[in-house]
Amino acid sequence: MISGFIALYIFMLAAFTGYEVISRVPVILHTPLMSGSNFVHGIVLVGTMVALGNAHTTAEQVIGFIGVLLAAGNVVGGYVSTERMLAMFKTSAKKKPESRT
Repeated sequence: MISGFIALYIFMLAAFTGYEVISRVPVILHTPLMSGSNFVHGIVLVGTMVALGNAHTTAEQVIGFIGVLLAAGNVVGGYVSTERMLAMFKTSAKKKPESRT
């Protein structure tokens, strides 16, 4: 098992690396990249459900339940973002032809 300080160190390195990578992505690519990573959010949701299933104490169950809620919200938010992005590319069928008078 990893000690607490090593786990904190790994978390801090991952957070710094993630911030640096995301901050260098052009603004126009953020939505497509986030919608493309929806499968990762699904994997996180499955992982939290497995962790919740293996929880034994009340504290573990509460933390697992909060994890499932947050992961499910992340999945739903990713799909909502993707749907909004795709809606921007749809053409409107209600355009009226211009009248020439």
